[in-house]
Amino acid sequence: MKVVLIAGDGIGPEVTAAAQEIISAAGVKIDWVPAAAGLGAAETHGEPLPEETLDLIRKHRVALKGPCTTPVGKGFRSINVRLRKGLDLYASVRPVKTLPGVKTPYTDVDLVVVRENTEGLYAGLEHQVVPGVIESLRVITRAACERIVRYAFDLAVRTGRHRVTFCHKADVMRLTDGLFLECAREVADDFPFIAFEEKSIDNVCLELALDPTKYDVLVMENLFGDVISDLCAGLVGGLGVVPGANLGARYAVFEAVHGSAPDIAGKGLANPIAVVRSAAMMLDYVGERKAAERIERAVETTLQAGVGLTRDLGGTGNTATITAEIIKNLGA
Repeated sequence: MKVVLIAGDGIGPEVTAAAQEIISAAGVKIDWVPAAAGLGAAETHGEPLPEETLDLIRKHRVALKGPCTTPVGKGFRSINVRLRKGLDLYASVRPVKTLPGVKTPYTDVDLVVVRENTEGLYAGLEHQVVPGVIESLRVITRAACERIVRYAFDLAVRTGRHRVTFCHKADVMRLTDGLFLECAREVADDFPFIAFEEKSIDNVCLELALDPTKYDVLVMENLFGDVISDLCAGLVGGLGVVPGANLGARYAVFEAVHGSAPDIAGKGLANPIAVVRSAAMMLDYVGERKAAERIERAVETTLQAGVGLTRDLGGTGNTATITAEIIKNLGA
């Protein structure tokens, strides 16, 4: 099986190497196809996401991606926006679950944020009207609305979840979010056995802070989803422990959603859990479910034991020690 590997920048090569080592130890043989993206690619290829990288993903269908840096102030478009648009990765999927050994104010959090990935303000349709006045277009289409809400319901059915919450601001953005809400209601009618609720995004934020355990599957447009997915990551320990995937009808990119942390790059201090758990999602996606489950259990066992953990997790270890512990716990 061939999988495209985008190691990325900063700590990217270190954490993706850890994921590769753990996947191999779990008994899954992958022929990794390296591809360039990020600051290094901008320097060598003239752009942070070369067309060759997109072509490799189109050829092999699946990619594992480390954190990438988009050069600031050089006119480059966001790498993630280009990936999602170029490959029509319309669904961002972020599972958020309380992990043993990670101290947070909340327990028993277990939800999934499903974010529409291709439209809204993040489509980057901006222009200068006159000097000092910038206009940004928020485009919402029925086709995109219907497919992301249907994806959320299908995910609920597939994973045994029981409630889908559609998050919106239709009282203010009556046309765009109004259309999205209309589509959500229509799709919900096809799933009478799944509970459906619609809530304003500000109310959802309030309730997540008070009691996130009441939520199951959250689905929303692009900008709201970006904010809510990071907020939810904070409920269970932060971006360093939460996996992510960007999925389309033909292609899938699994990635750690944290930054490239250039301040600790090359020092062997990075926490690889986010990309390791993203790799487990990837294995499940390609049918290696037993290996994916073993890796998830090994991560949880490692966190619970508290041995070899990196500094951000309260330990005194490094990338190598936590990787070794996860591998040791694959058989636990």
